[in-house]
Amino acid sequence: MNGPRFNEFIQSPKVRVIDHEGENLGVMYTREAMEQAQELGLDLVEVSPNADPPVAKFLDVGKFKYEAQKKANLARKSQKTQEIKEIKMRPNIDDHDYDTKMKAVHKFIGEGDKVKITLRFRGRELSHGQLGMILLKRVQDDTAEIAKVESYPRMEGRQMLMVLSPK
Repeated sequence: MNGPRFNEFIQSPKVRVIDHEGENLGVMYTREAMEQAQELGLDLVEVSPNADPPVAKFLDVGKFKYEAQKKANLARKSQKTQEIKEIKMRPNIDDHDYDTKMKAVHKFIGEGDKVKITLRFRGRELSHGQLGMILLKRVQDDTAEIAKVESYPRMEGRQMLMVLSPK
């Protein structure tokens, strides 16, 4: 078990004690250290069990757990999860529509998200798969400086997919 252990270490008769202000009180009997901690309204917590003698500290366990929980919550809040955003196109997309979709792709990649480009084929468009490959190659070339291809173009039923991720 890593980390401090709370009042569960009476294996060693003596421990090195550090008070609540960080002062080293020296080596003393475990019982004596526990009594001193109780006088201060604190708990005796084993900090380093592998040391010789083990190191224990006067702490308020409730406050210690609260601070640890607060640190964990702050770390969780500050980390960014990478999402997959999807952009849908058709193989015969117009230039202006293409430019609008590419602005969105640039924005998503700038925010650190992955982008899934989906080309939907309808009717006889499916027999012209090369048009889809040309369009996805154009997308790949337009985003070459900011993104790399994570998943190369592939067909899944009536749609062609490609995934881009930030460099």
